[in-house]
Amino acid sequence: MSLDFTVVPAFLGTIAIGGLWTIVITLLSAAISLAGGIGFALILLYGHPLIRLPVRFVVFLFMGTPLLLQLFMIYYGLSQLGVNLPAFWTGVAGLGLHYAVYNADIIKATIRNVDVGQSEAARTLGFGRIATLRYFVVPQALLNAVPQLGNNMIILLKDSALLSVLGITELVLASQLAISRTFRPFEFYITAAAFYYVINLAMEFALRWVAAKTEEIR
Repeated sequence: MSLDFTVVPAFLGTIAIGGLWTIVITLLSAAISLAGGIGFALILLYGHPLIRLPVRFVVFLFMGTPLLLQLFMIYYGLSQLGVNLPAFWTGVAGLGLHYAVYNADIIKATIRNVDVGQSEAARTLGFGRIATLRYFVVPQALLNAVPQLGNNMIILLKDSALLSVLGITELVLASQLAISRTFRPFEFYITAAAFYYVINLAMEFALRWVAAKTEEIR
């Protein structure tokens, strides 16, 4: 059977909506992964042992198991315990937590690389430990971590396709819906790949802009 891309235009609206939801999922999950990464990093570096141990277990669990399994565990496991979350928010939270543990590793390393003199100078100015971390150490660590965090965000974009297994109508599931109507899988998967490529290029451009701005700040 030859390729026939004439069937694609009729479903471009459906695929574009899927692409928009992919962007929304990526941004929300990236925000969770960044906030969670900062929180995990600070707990692992400065938290009380009783708090560090559960966080270390969570990090070990999320690093040592596949993302797809984690999504199933959160979605079906929580519902079995009586916690019924919408599939969309379950997917966003699962994706965000998965990348939060990887971001935590990056942020931990960049925090350790912040010059100790910065903390000492803040203390001499009267800042407490929490204020020193908030206003001096963490912001500098995040500036240094921009390239690595940006790479994780691009990988997160690609992994958002796994949320289709939960019935979330992102780019892949939108393409599958079109395929179920036309029985033309290759044409629509190529179209989906083109959408991912465009989104990826836009993200890379935005991340390069952010990286350039952070260099100016430094």
